[in-house]
Amino acid sequence: MKKTIFSTFALATLVFASCSSDDDTTSENGGGLIPDIEVPETYSFTRDGASTINFPGQTQRILMGEELISSMLDFDTATEQSLLDMFSNENTPFINEDLNASTRQLRNTIASSEDLFTESSAEAATIRQFFADLLSDQVTEVFTAQAVVASAGVAGQIADGGSTRYVNAQGLEYNQAVTKGFIGALMVDQIVNNYISTTLLDAGTNIEDNDNDIPRNDSGTDTQMEHFWDEAYGYVYGTSADLTNPNLTIGDDDSFLNKYIGRVEEDADFAGIAEDIFDAFLLGRAAIVAKDYDVRDEQTAILRELLSQVIGIRAVYYLQQGKNGIESDDFGAAFHDLSEGFGFIYSLQFTRNPSTDAPYFSGEEVLDFVGDLTTGNGFWDLTPEQLDTMSEAIASRFSFTVAEAAVID
Repeated sequence: MKKTIFSTFALATLVFASCSSDDDTTSENGGGLIPDIEVPETYSFTRDGASTINFPGQTQRILMGEELISSMLDFDTATEQSLLDMFSNENTPFINEDLNASTRQLRNTIASSEDLFTESSAEAATIRQFFADLLSDQVTEVFTAQAVVASAGVAGQIADGGSTRYVNAQGLEYNQAVTKGFIGALMVDQIVNNYISTTLLDAGTNIEDNDNDIPRNDSGTDTQMEHFWDEAYGYVYGTSADLTNPNLTIGDDDSFLNKYIGRVEEDADFAGIAEDIFDAFLLGRAAIVAKDYDVRDEQTAILRELLSQVIGIRAVYYLQQGKNGIESDDFGAAFHDLSEGFGFIYSLQFTRNPSTDAPYFSGEEVLDFVGDLTTGNGFWDLTPEQLDTMSEAIASRFSFTVAEAAVID
């Protein structure tokens, strides 16, 4: 049996019923009738016996990101050029030969969504250069100070319990800033501002082609609209152990968005968010198959809100963990948490508020936060009061409190 979901035209209200795949029924809603939508138990969609799901580019970019962030701590063999080559996929930089053979890359996908950056090429270039500079600085500032004990204004190593962290002169771990920054600038931007946006989904003849089950190419089985939705799905679940039932291992399948959906799910205050995100992807895809674009767009709104919340929650979480470390004079732990928070704060500009149809924070607001974190000696100068103020400012834009985000219950 499959579960059938029909829309109530309210974003968070989904009604589940059971029916066979042969049913052709309707349900009353607000005095009218709307078609039921058959939704499979897992993310499995076929046409004429063949799968219609395809997102290799997303899997490859996640794997490229994994190799890149690992190399950022490879003091023995990584160079500034090798890191930049990984960013742009030039000169066969990867261990994985399939990635070297790919025409895809990270750099040109950063800040490239249709909705936010089509008319902002200069802004996109600035953001891409921001990440390139972090990669370069890791080698020129941090690698060269590997054996130096870090202090205010001095790059080097700093103890964090049984671990050693490597920070710049302001206490920032560049590898953490890159990893968490990619979550927003690559994964979230491509999902909420690109692939599930009507700008792409409804472009050209996509609606007509989807209505008539016309494949996007001669060898394919999926329509262009289906493919765009699947590509969004791939940025969350592209390296999952089970691509069709990914919540079995949510949080364990990559170092990026998948991981932090899992971390938020672990907090009792947000338990269920992983299922809600998956269900929205599943229903949205089923709605495309059923040619119900109102239901599809409702799932877009849900995904924009929930994925944006993941960014906001983790930004506040790490600011508060950093505050705890400062208060206990555990600067290694504090700076590690603040470095992760830095990346999530940078990611806030790529979120999407379904109520305003704009990011929860503008690029200018994000740069103000970045300035607060890095001015002077950066993390070395931060006070608990400053981190509380920043945390409150972020939480106030969302539907959670600082207290809810601060601790995993």
